[in-house]
Amino acid sequence: MKKLFLFFTIIPFIAIAQNQDSVFIKKISDDIFTNGKAYDLLRELTKNIGGRLAGSPQFAKAVNWGKQRLENLGADNVYLQECMVPHWVRGAKEKVVITEQNGKKINISLEALALGNSWGSNGKPIVADVIAVKDFSELEKRKDEVKGKIVFYNYPFNPTYIFPGQAYGESGAYRRNGASRAAKYGAVAVLVRSLTEATDNNPHTGTMTYNDSFPKIPALALGLYDADKLWRIATNQKVKISITSFAKFLPDTIAHNVIAELKGTEFSNQYITVGGHLDSWDVNEGAHDDGTGIVQTMEILRVLKSLNYKPKHTLRFVLFANEENGMRGANKYAEEAEAHNEQHIFALESDNGGFTPRGFSLGMNSEKIAKIKTWANLLKPYGCDNLELGGGGADVTPLQRNMQTPVAELRPDNQRYFDIHHAKSDVFENVNKRELLLGAVNMAALIYLIDKYGL
Repeated sequence: MKKLFLFFTIIPFIAIAQNQDSVFIKKISDDIFTNGKAYDLLRELTKNIGGRLAGSPQFAKAVNWGKQRLENLGADNVYLQECMVPHWVRGAKEKVVITEQNGKKINISLEALALGNSWGSNGKPIVADVIAVKDFSELEKRKDEVKGKIVFYNYPFNPTYIFPGQAYGESGAYRRNGASRAAKYGAVAVLVRSLTEATDNNPHTGTMTYNDSFPKIPALALGLYDADKLWRIATNQKVKISITSFAKFLPDTIAHNVIAELKGTEFSNQYITVGGHLDSWDVNEGAHDDGTGIVQTMEILRVLKSLNYKPKHTLRFVLFANEENGMRGANKYAEEAEAHNEQHIFALESDNGGFTPRGFSLGMNSEKIAKIKTWANLLKPYGCDNLELGGGGADVTPLQRNMQTPVAELRPDNQRYFDIHHAKSDVFENVNKRELLLGAVNMAALIYLIDKYGL
């Protein structure tokens, strides 16, 4: 009898609580869609500052902008967290030219971008024959042909994957490791098919790494039209290419994470982090990657202040430094949290673009995932009820690694994301205001629920 009484007592209580939550989340949504500043802030960031490569003057300008805007939004505390970041510079525009075809002199320019963290040719042309391979397996089979040549990897996105991110993860190995795999056998440079399925010829940059056991040779990405063109020619004819790249490293330099706080009323020493990365590549405005995550983070602060919400836990809004080519900002944030014995109960990031939100990927144990799934009906009206195991964003992952913090990442529809990812087309005009704001609605709702109920 007691069990029955308890059951019939709890159910109405849960229903009342969820109704209250539903009402408050609707207030969040109404306020963001009516008064939201995220789109205007994104215009400022992209048009007044533009590309924000770590270590650049533009990134320093973005740090000052972020600090000022977070202060204007009414944070209780805003401060900078210093970190050292790599200072890679692209230099003058790269030049990739087909100079010879079957012994005949020609002059066909190809659209190319140096890969981030690659070393260039000191501004001097590297001229060599091309060996075109589809994948690493073919490279290994033809390794005796590689010495003194330029290796061209033409590994495409797999179009059968429903989620393009899966294709990006698979083909990303050629961008990250292709240079050293080729240098092992004596290659003098590499070209990589851009990591995209876009219908244009824009090359896509992105970070790569070297194996210190082999020479650090230039590495560049080609636009898809030109990748297809080179593949057609180089697979059945002898082709010579000239590559000129000015990319280089300068000494590490000082940068900053920008951190704002709303102090908790009950558990001020327990932290919930939400953020995105303030840096971008230098070839675009960094609108979707990750300007949208930055302004969504700011919008959550704005709407909670607008609704006079008093969080139980201290909420931290973090604009991370150096996600694109080093992860120094995220690592510094986690190191400082661990050094000060901070208790971080949850961390959320937006770094998949500002497209229509579909759900959250969750990096936590099954018990915590089950609890979050009880809120699916509260998120469903806003289209974000796909709640599945999948990890958090890159910048919150160090918290999980160092401190076992539960993490999550906003997951928008990503069918279009890799069309512009790391390319010159990642600009403000390609962000839809309503989609951007809807992402902020769902992020704010999840932060509210975790602050209220914990995990």
